[in-house]
Amino acid sequence: MSQLTSDLTRLRGGIVYDPQHHINGEVRDIYFRDGRIVAAPPANTKIDNEIDVSGKVVMAGAIDIHSHIAGGNVNTARLITPDLRREHMLQSLKPRPGKWSARDTGRRYAQMGYTTVVEPAILPSNALQAHLEMADIPIIDTAGLAVLGSDDFLLRLLRNKRGQQAVEDYVAWTLQATRCLGLKVINAGGALAFKFNARTLELDEEVPFYGVSSRTILNALQHAVCKLGVPHPLHVHCNNLGVPGNVATTLATIAAAEGLPMHLTHIQFHSYSDAGKQGFCSAAAQIAEALNANPNITADVGQVLFGQTITISGDVMRQFNARSVANPAKWVIADTECEGGGGILPYHYQAASFVNTLQWAIGLELFLLVNNPWQIFFTTDSPNGAPFTRYPELIRLLMDRDYRNATLATLNVDAAAMSLLKDIDREYSLYELAITTRASPARLLGLPDRGHLGVGALADIAVYEPDTNYATMFARAAHVFKNGKRVVQNGEVLAEPQGRILTLAPSHNLAIEGELQGYFDSYFTLHLEHLKIQPAALGSDACPRMETEFEMKEYA
Repeated sequence: MSQLTSDLTRLRGGIVYDPQHHINGEVRDIYFRDGRIVAAPPANTKIDNEIDVSGKVVMAGAIDIHSHIAGGNVNTARLITPDLRREHMLQSLKPRPGKWSARDTGRRYAQMGYTTVVEPAILPSNALQAHLEMADIPIIDTAGLAVLGSDDFLLRLLRNKRGQQAVEDYVAWTLQATRCLGLKVINAGGALAFKFNARTLELDEEVPFYGVSSRTILNALQHAVCKLGVPHPLHVHCNNLGVPGNVATTLATIAAAEGLPMHLTHIQFHSYSDAGKQGFCSAAAQIAEALNANPNITADVGQVLFGQTITISGDVMRQFNARSVANPAKWVIADTECEGGGGILPYHYQAASFVNTLQWAIGLELFLLVNNPWQIFFTTDSPNGAPFTRYPELIRLLMDRDYRNATLATLNVDAAAMSLLKDIDREYSLYELAITTRASPARLLGLPDRGHLGVGALADIAVYEPDTNYATMFARAAHVFKNGKRVVQNGEVLAEPQGRILTLAPSHNLAIEGELQGYFDSYFTLHLEHLKIQPAALGSDACPRMETEFEMKEYA
């Protein structure tokens, strides 16, 4: 962690967007010292550093709630795509279509004004490796979401009707052991069903051998997260990802929440109808209507953008079924202990493709049809829909209707004719952009010290030069401050301070650990003690990466 300075800094005359405090394009000065934003000092107070940002847009540092930046699947993706990495080395000005290195990840995010990023899929047995890799990512703070829902221990608890308290203790133990900020479920039960040769799994279909359905798994984990007071709702990767007609599954999942908070991830891939002569069309309007009617549900989009990428998912069932479309033609399906697994395959989204054009349009339809920007989150499920380095292009599509329609006119004619986009006039404002990329992610994750520019917030600040081309504006920030230290100026990285790891430590009944000990001794090759991440592994005199622990909230 970089040493903080007690000098008082003023950003003078910026055009400020801070939705948490209802500031919409007001000219204000921002003051900070010791890494935090402070109130305006009395007149005649000495200002140690003054930076003129007159005419420039000032926002809090951006937060990405779902981007695959570390872990076993990410490294497998790097391993199987050396050809993509070589292409980048030869054409260094082009965005790499595959995965960035750890150092590149921090630098590239910072250049765009991002200061916090969440890795959304950490298998408990791989948590230490993921955290150590995130420790190599400079500048940005990071957090992880632990994956449960296809692990043998949980399904045994449910099959044996051990009760909700046992599930809550297991969830709390997992979050504490893995030092993660929240919980994710991926195609609940799907990885285990895949091992019994199932290739699809419906919400109310039972997982073979265990006799429990996806709905049962989801309900148990959702109630556990709520009862424990974990700020971030259960992060749900629905069943039937990418399957025409999966809108029915997604709507059923929303109903299954029964009013409790739930976050649906990369919802674009779950918003497909099987209607029409091609058996595939947009169901974005139905999903948007459901979100508008259910304020307890939030979703990130997982926007598709055209070009080469690589897909990474713990949904081994879906990735196995999609292996025939890998481009280049190579793929990996992996199993990890008794917890789940991962599927990795490269893919090229093509503008001439009927399916790919509809996927591109469906994501934008969702962004524009969901009324409340606090409910819909800015992601590409990086790198699945597109690498995060493509975010500036997505911003322009949302904020510039003419550019969006001009792009639509160049795509597959049949798919473009079916899309609702040409009839949608809405354009995102800078205020709405600040909501979906700053204020709402901080609120959803339970991070009160970021996502805004109020007194006491971290001095994580992004400053942009206005430009009618919003992709240009947001590709290279004029200034980025991390904990009050300027790390980017005019799009160039000036410094690479160490970020923090953001964690929770919920209490739990210690008896669950004794049960887990016996289970690990019988079934795992990994010792239970080796799974538990000790604080010294995340922050010590030898390793300057620091841990910031956030409090649980009482669910009402």
